[in-house]
Amino acid sequence: MDLELSRRTALVLGASGGLGRAIAESLAAEGANVILGGRSAERLEPVRSAIAASASGRISTLVTDLADPAAVEQAIAELQAGDRPDILVLNGGGPAPGAMAALDADSLVPQFRAMVEAPIRIATALLPHMREQRFGRILVLLSSGVVQPIPNLGLSNTLRLSLVGWAKTLAAEVAADGVTVNGLIPGRIHTDRVDQLDAAAAKRTGKTAAEVAAASRATIPMGRYGAPREFADAACFLCSGRAGYITGTSLRVDGGMLRNI
Repeated sequence: MDLELSRRTALVLGASGGLGRAIAESLAAEGANVILGGRSAERLEPVRSAIAASASGRISTLVTDLADPAAVEQAIAELQAGDRPDILVLNGGGPAPGAMAALDADSLVPQFRAMVEAPIRIATALLPHMREQRFGRILVLLSSGVVQPIPNLGLSNTLRLSLVGWAKTLAAEVAADGVTVNGLIPGRIHTDRVDQLDAAAAKRTGKTAAEVAAASRATIPMGRYGAPREFADAACFLCSGRAGYITGTSLRVDGGMLRNI
């Protein structure tokens, strides 16, 4: 199937590793021009070099810190002055684990700025181009916590739900212009972030990380963690020209982990 991505330019945030890198690799394999977004030029450059070695499209980098409003504005200016993306993958790290009742209110604003405000500002700035050309894809990487709150990840559960409401509302506003807005919900996809959460759970419960991981896999009908490529390929389809009639929804890539309908 031709995903009609060879003429498109995609910006993937959080592309220096994990799910972001996997999505960038999948888009590049389909011929898209890919802009890798991240905080560190030192981490982005090896990724750019590795992807570019086999890519037919242009692979470039955009260094920005989503927690810094000035850096976000600079990144937006660079994007608008260069190849404006047709596709935007909103991805970023989550806050540290912690109980909601013990939340330090002072940590709420900076986390909101990085996880909610910055992605919305970037998407809003890129929307006019997408609407004008009557093609655009905005994909928000979420968490299973937006469907079934994850214990000890209260702040992440709260802030990611903000993006669900924003994406669903925006999807209806721009659908007639050929712009789709969707969410992608990972289950336990085997990335460094999952290993970190397993380690935190092990420390909290007195178990080993291996025991925590085994118990986690036992709750998944497929009996294993997902591979980043499996998640990335689903993202690639939602970003493609073939997914033009899918909008305002959130797709689960979780091996059947979430049991509710």
